[in-house]
Amino acid sequence: MLRILHTADVHLGARHADMGEQAAGQRERQFAAFRASIDLALAEKVDLVLVAGDLFDSNTQPRRSVERVAAELKRLVDAHIRTVIIPGTHDVYDRSSIYRAYDLKAMAGSTASDDLLTVLDPDHADVHLASIDTIVYGRVFATKRAPSSPLGGLDAAADDRATWKVGMVHGSLAIAGKTDGDEVVVTKEEIGASGLHYLALGHWHSSQRGSSRGTTYAYSGAPEPVALDQDRAGRVLLVTLDRAVDGAVTVAVDERSVGRTVFEAIDLDASTIASQPAVVDDLGKRANADLVLDVRIMGVRPDELDLDTEEIEGQLRDAFFRIRVRDLSKPALTEGALPSPETIAGAYIRDIEARIAELEASDDAMAAAEMRDVLRLGRLLLAGHEVSL
Repeated sequence: MLRILHTADVHLGARHADMGEQAAGQRERQFAAFRASIDLALAEKVDLVLVAGDLFDSNTQPRRSVERVAAELKRLVDAHIRTVIIPGTHDVYDRSSIYRAYDLKAMAGSTASDDLLTVLDPDHADVHLASIDTIVYGRVFATKRAPSSPLGGLDAAADDRATWKVGMVHGSLAIAGKTDGDEVVVTKEEIGASGLHYLALGHWHSSQRGSSRGTTYAYSGAPEPVALDQDRAGRVLLVTLDRAVDGAVTVAVDERSVGRTVFEAIDLDASTIASQPAVVDDLGKRANADLVLDVRIMGVRPDELDLDTEEIEGQLRDAFFRIRVRDLSKPALTEGALPSPETIAGAYIRDIEARIAELEASDDAMAAAEMRDVLRLGRLLLAGHEVSL
């Protein structure tokens, strides 16, 4: 049996320029998730830890940050748990690579004579870990864009150095029309032909898995979300490889949470909203400092409902880690009998609704939504209401 902890896309040192004063806090959350991953590996007494790329967010990191990472990796070294790391696309193994600038192996207390910590590079495409009867394959390149597939021509089944064959790739699964321009791409056919028992993938920040011709593959996802729309992040994978009496290999993949940030997406029916204060009060009941709350206001909006999503976000900002409110509701078309076309109101309503119909027929949803709001405001003005623009 072989037990693995698989992580990737930790992105330590990310600047988070879009997060303002929350950026430093998010960097600490990411490091805390990395530490929690090490804690889990120690608690579960795994044989092997895999970091499938982008441990660092960039190759430009201060020495103190690298030392902090090395101190965590040393905990694994001291416990005699093997660790294998591959560079990704953010910490790519180019001439300025952080793995060239710092000897992470030595900093973590691993020596040239042991296999406790290995960083694979273009000149070292695999490592034979004899003590756990395992070969880890991790073909990486000296450029961000791979000149070829890292799985091209790999036939691990023909390699008789060890029982367990494990691969690592930082890249995308090929999806026609979507990943053609990605820096590193592998196909399911290449995975199936690789002869690997397990392929640890990095680059996609949401956890997911699959299999191809006997090879199980999985993205662990980022252990703490790097962006605030990654609702399948916050996890690492515990992977168990076992061999049955008949020789068949089984691979079990178990997700474990290590990140603090949680996500919730909710839709509010505009027709049921009494007022903006009522929305703020309702959402405030969900207050959670670790929650990213994504709110959509949907449906048909009553003419009298006046909402300002920026104000709602501002009033609730301190109640959540992050909150986003989007008003996707539509003003209603005119109900009931229309005023006579000879009146200003009748002519106005007929003209605007005709333009809305034309825009919706031509699939110009944005312009149609704007005209629906014009209709709503016009109806209010014609009825003698004061409106805020």
